[in-house]
Amino acid sequence: MNYEPIAAVSTPLGEGGIAIIRVSGEGSFAEVDRIFRSKTKLTEADSHTIHYGHIVDPQSGERVEEVLVSVMRGPRSFTTEDVVEINTHGGIISVRKVMDILLQQGIRLAEPGEFTKRAFLNGRIDLSQAEAVIDLIRSKSDRAFSIAMKQAQGQLSTRIKSLRHTLIETLAHIEVNIDYPEHDVEELTSNFIQDKCGQVMEEVMRLLKTASEGKILREGIVTAIIGRPNVGKSSLLNTLAQDNKAIVTDIPGTTRDVVEQFVTINGIPLRLLDTAGIRETTDVVERIGVERSRSALQEADLILFVVNNNDELHPDEREWMEQITGRQVIVIVNKMDLPTVLDDTPLKEAFGENQIVRMSAKEQEGVDALEKVISELFFSGGIEAGDMTYVSNVRHIALLKKTLRALEDAVEASQQGIPIDMIQIDVRTAWELLGEIIGDSVGDSLIDQIFSQFCLGK
Repeated sequence: MNYEPIAAVSTPLGEGGIAIIRVSGEGSFAEVDRIFRSKTKLTEADSHTIHYGHIVDPQSGERVEEVLVSVMRGPRSFTTEDVVEINTHGGIISVRKVMDILLQQGIRLAEPGEFTKRAFLNGRIDLSQAEAVIDLIRSKSDRAFSIAMKQAQGQLSTRIKSLRHTLIETLAHIEVNIDYPEHDVEELTSNFIQDKCGQVMEEVMRLLKTASEGKILREGIVTAIIGRPNVGKSSLLNTLAQDNKAIVTDIPGTTRDVVEQFVTINGIPLRLLDTAGIRETTDVVERIGVERSRSALQEADLILFVVNNNDELHPDEREWMEQITGRQVIVIVNKMDLPTVLDDTPLKEAFGENQIVRMSAKEQEGVDALEKVISELFFSGGIEAGDMTYVSNVRHIALLKKTLRALEDAVEASQQGIPIDMIQIDVRTAWELLGEIIGDSVGDSLIDQIFSQFCLGK
C-alpha cells in the first residue's frame, strides 16, 4: 500500500476548546517540521512526547496558530506509522488555516476511515476490530459502548480465530486421508468430521443467539408511540427523553409530524417516534402527518399504544387494536393522575395484563414499570453482562448464518457417506466465511465499502 502522509481533522468541526489534526504516514515528521517552529525538531523528538510551538506560513513566515504537537513513532501508534497530532484552538477558521498549509506542503487529505484502514492493513487490528471502532463512535448507550469496546479489544476475534483453528485441524485431517487413503479408517474419519464440525456449529449458534439482542443494543429499538390526539403521546416522549422535545397542549392535533428522539432506558436504546394522532382530518398539514405516522407504525419494532385512563375506548382505538395484534405492543394507560373512566378489559383480552403499563406522564410516574416490560420483551428480563460476547454487526450475522449452513451440509454429507474430498469443500467454505469476519479472506472492494462508512479523520 501507499504510505504517503495523509491528514484530516479528527475532532468535530465547530467552536470548542481545542481541535486535533492528525497526520500519518512516511515522512510525516519532516513534512510538519517545515511549518512548525519550536525548540525541538519533530524528526529528532522522542516518541510519545508533546511540544509547544507555532504553525507558520512557509511562504510569508507569518505565525498562523499557536499549537501543541504530539509525536508518535511507528509502530507504536494507531496506524503503526509515524503519526503527528496537531492540537489547535477549537474553531473553524484556525483549523482551516492549519489544514490549508498542510495540504499546500503536498500532504494528501485522508479519505473517510483511512487512518483505521491503515491500522487494519498494517496488521494492528483485524477487520472486526476495525468495524468496532465505528460502533464505539455511534454508541447510543453505555451497554452498546461496552459491547463495541470488547469487540475492539478482540473478544469476538479471539472466538472466531479459535473456531477457524478447529476447522483447519479438520481440513488437515481430511487432507492426510486424501493423500494417504491406505491408512484411512472411513468410520473414524467420519466421526472426527462430525465431532469437530459439531463443536464449531454449537459455538456459532451461541453467537447467533445473541444477534437480535446485539443488533438492538447497537441500533436501538425503533419505537412508535401511537394513540388518539391528546392522550399524552408527546408528554410520554418528553418524560422518557427528560426534555421538552415535543409540544404539549390540550389542543388535539398539536403534533403534525413524526418527532424522533433517541433515549436510553434501563441500558436499552430506543429510537422513539412520537407520531401525529391518527384520525380523520380535513387539515392538509395534519393529514400528511397522519400518513407519516402510519408509515412509522409499519417500520416499528415496538409499539407504545397510549390510551387515556380518563376516557372510554374510542372506536378508532378498537380498530387499531385489531391492526397491531401480533406485533410487539405495550399498552400505556396514561393520565393515571385523573379519575378512572377507562374499562381496560378489552385491552387485557387483546394484549394480556403483563403488556399493560399504567402511567402518569405528567407526574413522571410508571417509567420503571415500562422499563421492566421492555426488558422482558426483548432481553428475557435483562441484559447479560460480564464476558458475554454479543454479535451486533449485520455483516457478521450474515456470515455466521452462512457458516452454519456450510457446516450442516458437511455433517449431513458425512452421515450419508459422501466421499471426504467432497465434504472438504463445505468445511473449507465455513473456514473462509469465518475468515471474512476478521478480514483474513476478504476482497478489496468490501474493505473499501466498510471504511467508507467511517467519518473523516478516524
